[in-house]
Amino acid sequence: MRSLAHFFRVGALAATVLLGGAALAQESPAADPTRGPVTNLPLPRYVSLKSAETNVRRGPSLTHRIDWIYKRADLPVQIIAEYENWRRIVDRDGLGGWVHYTLLSGERSVLIDEDQTPVRSRPEPDAPEVAVFEQGVVAFLGTCEINWCRIEAGGYKGWALKTALWGVDADELRE
Repeated sequence: MRSLAHFFRVGALAATVLLGGAALAQESPAADPTRGPVTNLPLPRYVSLKSAETNVRRGPSLTHRIDWIYKRADLPVQIIAEYENWRRIVDRDGLGGWVHYTLLSGERSVLIDEDQTPVRSRPEPDAPEVAVFEQGVVAFLGTCEINWCRIEAGGYKGWALKTALWGVDADELRE
């Protein structure tokens, strides 16, 4: 049977090795968690689906099972991770998986998140309404100011409150 002192020496050596390794890991430049390791673009970020049918896989390869298929082109999604040619996405409901990057578009769209969202001629609460969009409408995203974004859907263009939209950050400004 080994002495208790032996266990303390072994434990101290292991702790030194582990802590030394941790110190070395901290000294080496770490990947920026706010940037994608493949594209160096911000994470998370919004994009849209290119195709009317987009396979969503359990993992980042063609060998992974397809969990479901999105059947709506231009639907906004959020990229939350990158791995080689694959992007992990989530939708408005927090559901997602891995899709090949070629199935995504940098063209921005938003999902109308509040039913009967007024679309106004100017970014002002008392500006005339040019349309009223139902919840679930996909609109293309244009300029965004502090509280308003210019959107377009179904031939109608105008300004909607950011709080009524999913697919744009509250603090996001776009020209």
